[in-house]
Amino acid sequence: MVFLLPFKNYDIENFPNVHVPLSEAPPRHPSVVAMNEKRRASTSGSMGSGDPDKRAVHGGSNSGFTLEDLREEIDLDVAASGHDSSYDRKSKVINKAIQDIGMGVYQWRLFVLCGFGWLADNLWLQGVALTLPSLSREFGVSPTHVRYTTLSLFSGLCCGAVFWGTASDIIGRRLAFNMTLLITGVFGLAVGGAHSWIAACGLYAALGAGVGGNLPVDGALFLEFLPFSSGNLLTMLSVFWPVGQLIGSFFAWGFIPNYSCAPELPSCPTAGPGEECCTMSSNMGWRYLNLTMGAFTMFMFICRFFFFHLFESPKFLLSRGRQREAVTVVHAIAYQNGKKTWLDEEILNAIGGRPEEVTDMKLSTGEIIKRQLSKFSTERIAPLFGSKKLGINTALLWFCWATIGMGYPLFNAFLPQYLTNVDPDAPPTPTSVVYRNYAITSVVGVPGSIIACYTVDIPYIGRKGTIAIATLLTGIFLFIFTTSTDSDFQLAFTCLEAFFQNIMYGVLYAYTPEVFPAPNRGTGSGIASFLNRIAGLCAPIVAINAGGADPKAPIYASGGLILAAFIAMCLFPIETRGKQAL
Repeated sequence: MVFLLPFKNYDIENFPNVHVPLSEAPPRHPSVVAMNEKRRASTSGSMGSGDPDKRAVHGGSNSGFTLEDLREEIDLDVAASGHDSSYDRKSKVINKAIQDIGMGVYQWRLFVLCGFGWLADNLWLQGVALTLPSLSREFGVSPTHVRYTTLSLFSGLCCGAVFWGTASDIIGRRLAFNMTLLITGVFGLAVGGAHSWIAACGLYAALGAGVGGNLPVDGALFLEFLPFSSGNLLTMLSVFWPVGQLIGSFFAWGFIPNYSCAPELPSCPTAGPGEECCTMSSNMGWRYLNLTMGAFTMFMFICRFFFFHLFESPKFLLSRGRQREAVTVVHAIAYQNGKKTWLDEEILNAIGGRPEEVTDMKLSTGEIIKRQLSKFSTERIAPLFGSKKLGINTALLWFCWATIGMGYPLFNAFLPQYLTNVDPDAPPTPTSVVYRNYAITSVVGVPGSIIACYTVDIPYIGRKGTIAIATLLTGIFLFIFTTSTDSDFQLAFTCLEAFFQNIMYGVLYAYTPEVFPAPNRGTGSGIASFLNRIAGLCAPIVAINAGGADPKAPIYASGGLILAAFIAMCLFPIETRGKQAL
């Protein structure tokens, strides 16, 4: 039965007819062929044309492919990574096996389910922004100080990203993958029953602790099941990001304008005796919004947990000494994809030693945490500044992640408030028009992420040109937005800003892992993400203090930060278009 899928245990015997001997395995993937030919050329170029038999081994056929050839490939990979243990060798063998199986049904289903995590992240980020005016009216919090609600969410996001990133290496990717959405859904539903602003902030922080783990956990899990040749699909997950905003904006458009207090009603804590005020029963729109988003998040959790059997990451299983289970997972992927695999326990034992004979195969909890912390050691960071060119690019890229991390929420997290009344001397825009415009903006923004996937490969433009142009236009449109309080004018420029902003983010997610060397890619990308979250945490503080003096000031700050990122992007010395990642 489908609802028993999460609880079923599998063994190698459950996936018959998928294993073949190494010498009889199907032709290797073209990316493996290309890499092997490059290595052969670099190691034997001075020795003439090389051994024709060796060329066959490293060419497009597996004819004559032996254990020694595989061992040679693993030796080169281990030398590049800087880690040489039984675990590291066996995990690289599994990488080779997954690469030879290739992309298939299992990975495509996982792609969609991992996309749910990205969708949930922006769904709740935008959802909180959309509730701020209603929270302010019901609980008597000033429109300026209610922005601290966003601060509580970002606090949870930061804690969740740190906790779940490490916890997934200790308790397993599978449990963390499902728990993040479950926690988000539970506390999302609970927010709908909050009876005070403090309670709402606390529940949003708890919710953030769950949703904050989606990006690091889902990205790591998907990457470990993804063939190297299909690595660009990891950046394609960013397509789900604007979809989350789109769904949240449509929910808000349906609920908040129709089930909210009249703007002229005071909040009950500030109303006089006997004066009609904004009560809970007359202001249910934001609660319906949170209940709906919480139910939708629970639906995504149910799809993940009950309708798809997620196999535990084979690398995690290896790290816990569960070698047979790791091999079973690879056989299961081959079975579901309709492919063959040469991987078996004997090959793992031959490359990395038998489990009962080696002492460095199973990683303790302390060793796992140490490896996590080592990503941020000077030993891991120093190679990112190994050359002048790479060092400049690394510093500029981190600067861009930080400035965009603050600039993005300064505008987007408070957009409903800006759309309601940018100019205190102008009449407020009707609530129905505000949320209609927000929904239209979300629709226009979705194609940006998709278009970014194609523009990055245009000759003479590439990654650098695409991201620089998109960032420049985003910053310009932010400043133009402040020049008028006409709702149609604002709608036009928020649509343009959203479109180019999503192009900017789509390319940034693609460019960042490409530019860092493979052994230090996780460190470089992790620090970029950390700076992005920390800067985002500071955005509500800037908005509150600057917005008190001038409602347009946070938008000016947002535009200035985005333009600062544009200048940094123009100075990137490295272009990755048409180049294989290091």
